[in-house]
Amino acid sequence: MSLTSRKALVTGSTSGIGLACARALAREGADVCLNGFGPPEAIEQERAAIESEFGVRCIYNGADMSKPAEIAAMVARVTAELGAVDILINNAGVQYVSPIEEFPVDKWDQIIAINLSSAFHAIRAATPGMKVRKWGRIINTASAHSLVASPFKAAYVAAKHGIAGLTKTVGLELATFGVTCNCISPGYVWTPLVEKQIPDTMKARGMTYEEVIDKVLLAAQPTKQFVTVDQVAAAAVFLCSDAASQITGTNISMDGGWTAA
Repeated sequence: MSLTSRKALVTGSTSGIGLACARALAREGADVCLNGFGPPEAIEQERAAIESEFGVRCIYNGADMSKPAEIAAMVARVTAELGAVDILINNAGVQYVSPIEEFPVDKWDQIIAINLSSAFHAIRAATPGMKVRKWGRIINTASAHSLVASPFKAAYVAAKHGIAGLTKTVGLELATFGVTCNCISPGYVWTPLVEKQIPDTMKARGMTYEEVIDKVLLAAQPTKQFVTVDQVAAAAVFLCSDAASQITGTNISMDGGWTAA
């Protein structure tokens, strides 16, 4: 499969799943735009590495995914600099763990904005060009929490359930335009986002670090293994292929059997 001449925007792609997806798309020949926060020198190192390793164009846009105007401006800039947004991967996400009665309102608003609303704003901005070109791939990073819930994660679970519904709606709307929209729902992937939530989970549940990994993070995954970022990226690349052109509005589970029961 080749994605040469395709242009991709991957949000939340300065580390973890997003960076793996950006690199996987570039490996297949797509020009890519990175987005996310982090030390400027580290982001530039990743951007330059993608260009040198895969011989594609790679740009960076630091749009704040909680701000609709910045998201729209980013899509416009990628279109201007790369020529199009053929592939949109909505991956930006944050997490906060707290009992519902103590859940800070600002954290709820932030998680809904970044994990759910940002995907809507990016899709809204990118869809017109895809419809004109009669080709597009929209992939949303959901979670096993788009299908099932866990305690102390009210905002995250609500946002990921919303992503699943948004995916279905967009898939139906764009079905006759050569544009697909799907979401990938991994179980626990070892990323900075997962690692950072361990101390809060330790506090909320009164557990040790090792207990959180064994009894919380991997308790629901029958394989007892973390999903890897490269596995998620490979699924995203497949969804961009011609072989996946009839897969749309679908929530693809990649959770070691978590949601099989």
